[in-house]
Amino acid sequence: MGAHRESNKPCRYAIYTKPKQEHRAENSLKVWMVETLAPRVMTRRHVPTTGGTVSAVIPLFPRYSFARFQVNCLLHKINFTRGVDSVVSFGDRPMPVADKIIAIMQAHIAEDGLVKLGEEFKYGDTVKIQEGPFSSRMGIFERGVKDSERVMILLTAIMYQSHVLVDEAALKKIHHPVARVRRVLRARV
Repeated sequence: MGAHRESNKPCRYAIYTKPKQEHRAENSLKVWMVETLAPRVMTRRHVPTTGGTVSAVIPLFPRYSFARFQVNCLLHKINFTRGVDSVVSFGDRPMPVADKIIAIMQAHIAEDGLVKLGEEFKYGDTVKIQEGPFSSRMGIFERGVKDSERVMILLTAIMYQSHVLVDEAALKKIHHPVARVRRVLRARV
């Protein structure tokens, strides 16, 4: 499909990197003045030995990056760039990535340079705590806490209500009709 015509025009291509060398490939491509996009996300995982959680920034697409370049001019150099394994191709021709796909990825990158994944919580959402001392308890989402990954929820127990700060990653939104009706009624008041 017109690969010969488009080879003189800079296009985005998926770059397959060597294992755990996405950052190295990205930095090496910048030496060739190649525009790159390597979306990253913040991940949190539970550490069983300490009982805590650890945060780390990881690639959204492990071993992949996206680069904008002219195939005729730079394909050979890019294929032999440090950290790069190959340019993703179909047959013997590199396949351009649609600009719409790149635009969608860029639209989800926040100010901190990370892609925001997961559920967006809104005031009044019914949530369930997934981990920690309040695991499996239900609550109502109230607000995020400034400059933190923690959120304030209203924890409801028998004959008792309390505000609790929990890690946002530990919450799961509960979708049930009562919560939706409650939100609609609050919006009308």
